[in-house]
Amino acid sequence: MASHLKPQLHITLYRGWPGSGTYVWSPFVTKLEARLRFAGLSYRTEAGSVPKAPRGKIPYVSMTKTEPGSQTPGPPTTIADSTLIVDKLVEDGVLEDLNAKLSPAEKAHDLAIRALLEDKLYFYQTHERWVENYYTMRPHVLVALPYPIQLLVGLLAYRKVTQTLYGQGTGRLSLEEISRLRQQVWESVDALLVAARRKKTETDAGDATFWVLGGDGPSEADTVLFGFISSALVCTAGPESRKVVKSFPVLEDYARRVHDRYFPDYACWE
Repeated sequence: MASHLKPQLHITLYRGWPGSGTYVWSPFVTKLEARLRFAGLSYRTEAGSVPKAPRGKIPYVSMTKTEPGSQTPGPPTTIADSTLIVDKLVEDGVLEDLNAKLSPAEKAHDLAIRALLEDKLYFYQTHERWVENYYTMRPHVLVALPYPIQLLVGLLAYRKVTQTLYGQGTGRLSLEEISRLRQQVWESVDALLVAARRKKTETDAGDATFWVLGGDGPSEADTVLFGFISSALVCTAGPESRKVVKSFPVLEDYARRVHDRYFPDYACWE
């Protein structure tokens, strides 16, 4: 009988900030939390730190397995990058592949939505937080450091971010251009969610949650989308993003339904 038992998996998610029961400002952290919660997979959270993180990236996870009949966990496996973490868990059979039943066209659509948010909107948000609202962003991100050290580390982080943004292209745009492009992204996403909610209302009134591709369950794009919406709503260093998201009622409705179903233990945004 013991040979048929599965090892017990213990996951520690390092979110970059201390505490629990609240959303953090990183969309990638909430993306990963949503992915785990969509699967009903338990985990615990710790702050962690960028210097300790593989690849120097937040979030990262540490995973240990306890074999059947043993009380001693095996050696930990530490992985960074939210996408690579999910890929590893799917590969190991810990998570179900949310996109397995999608058609090739739907998979391409899903990937395009993720790229729109992670490879485009992310840089507009980074500019807003680190350049336009630096003095709000710095103390929040560096809260664990003494104030004099915050000044030095904050300056180094600012220089690195601005160099990255300039090389990527966002740093070469005016504030008006960034604002317009950010608005276009959210308008496009809102249109998808309006159609998805309408389809959900017409076909099934039982489950209140609706998904960006209009299917019966979430795809990988939903984890990213929920991460970016909730991040925009809780981050005080991104007032313009919060204002834009709030201007689209369906965006917040989508996120609140996901929150109510999968994050009932978390404080919701106002």
